[in-house]
Amino acid sequence: MRKITTILLASGLLFGAIGCKKLIEIEETDLLGGEVALKTVSNIEQAVIGAYGGLSGTALANSHIEMGILLNSSFSDELRTAGEFYNAATTHEWQYGSQDVGLRDNFTGINPQYSLINRCNVILAAIDGADSTRAGDETKRKLLRGEALFLRAFAHFELFRYYCGNYNPDALGMVYMEISTIEKFPRIKQGPYFQKLLADLTEAKTLLPNNLTDIGRATVVSASALHARIALYMRDWATAEANATTFINAIPLATAAAFPGIWTDANTQEVGFILRRLPNVGMRIGSLFRATSSISGGVLNIGPITWQPTDELYNSYDKVNDVRFASYIKDEPLLIAAGRTGRLVNKYAGGAYGTSTENLAHAKVFRTAEMYLIRAEARAEQNKFTGANSAESDINALRAARITGYAPVTFASKDAAITATLDERFKELAFEGHRFFDLKRRNLPVTRLATDAPNAAAQNLAAGNFRFVLPIPQPQTQANPLMEQNPGY
Repeated sequence: MRKITTILLASGLLFGAIGCKKLIEIEETDLLGGEVALKTVSNIEQAVIGAYGGLSGTALANSHIEMGILLNSSFSDELRTAGEFYNAATTHEWQYGSQDVGLRDNFTGINPQYSLINRCNVILAAIDGADSTRAGDETKRKLLRGEALFLRAFAHFELFRYYCGNYNPDALGMVYMEISTIEKFPRIKQGPYFQKLLADLTEAKTLLPNNLTDIGRATVVSASALHARIALYMRDWATAEANATTFINAIPLATAAAFPGIWTDANTQEVGFILRRLPNVGMRIGSLFRATSSISGGVLNIGPITWQPTDELYNSYDKVNDVRFASYIKDEPLLIAAGRTGRLVNKYAGGAYGTSTENLAHAKVFRTAEMYLIRAEARAEQNKFTGANSAESDINALRAARITGYAPVTFASKDAAITATLDERFKELAFEGHRFFDLKRRNLPVTRLATDAPNAAAQNLAAGNFRFVLPIPQPQTQANPLMEQNPGY
């Protein structure tokens, strides 16, 4: 394992500070290169497992999933400041630039994504030459290649979501890295960028296992979910519908009785890809919203509340009949009794206050509910908004699984179906890393209630505003002069 860690950590230097050429040319005496560290298929598998671990990170700016959750929630209308701790004014109020400290500390997507991509590239370069030492290694070699390609596609798509405008083949994409190198490259157009991304994902599907034995690793089902999500952003509606259907056919919606257990990690129903979180390893998703609590002298002190659900989100639920409300949001009587803000994000609460599992919850990357909503939007865009196999039938099916006594609705138009689908995404996918990107890709504004905004200037971000696309951080443009900055920055 030391060998694997050494080569993967070393490969991460690709997007860090790079010394002069003469220093690079000095032969290493204590570095185990890929030809040694990744010598066998077994070594390759350990490297792939390490790449999955790279999705976790050790801090918010290095944690892929948590970073996306906080960005989408705090930049949009899902979260408001709780008043107990607020140090995100520039990001929450859309005043960030390429040198912004908040972006640097919390939302720097380039380093973690390209580090993960480089891990995958090191693996892909070594995998064909790795020795087969055990029975089944040749089959495993194909699976591992599929996983590396899946992760590479996943990370490149996240870079697009952070740093690119809405899909346009002629618009600016990012750098698509397919080899491990310190050579600098310019950003390419989105057309060829997505061709490479889809080529990786298409090949991955032919190599990944077509089962759900281990949802902590990529499968054909999770690759189909990623494909559906990508096609949604590309506005390739038929492909989005087809891949969402593949996922839905494999994994049904959870029942209302089972649904709360998804978020307490009592079950993994309707989850197709999960990133498990362990104590003392990486970020805790719940810690994005409130600090951990302490118990001193038998007295519980609930940690400071950083963010709380907005009035807009809170009031969007049927609080009595919708199982999502209590699963996602909590009115904490202990806080109310203490005169503190009582409304909490409950979705990733983990264990009891003051325990080792407080704020600790697994990340659910792909869920059946998201696939229903992708399919509903794709069907509506194809004018399949009412009747069987339509946006209407998908929305009704999802709501019926969540709301006791739900009465089905009928959509009179494509626009009505799309509006309902976006409203349902707001409620169903809250705090899962989608809202800000949803408003961006649909060319909609961020609109906050006056009670949810820290000031009048932070109530609205106009549709199409340049800040829907994050700036390339200044250290990256300085390290790579070929990296073109985004408009407005």
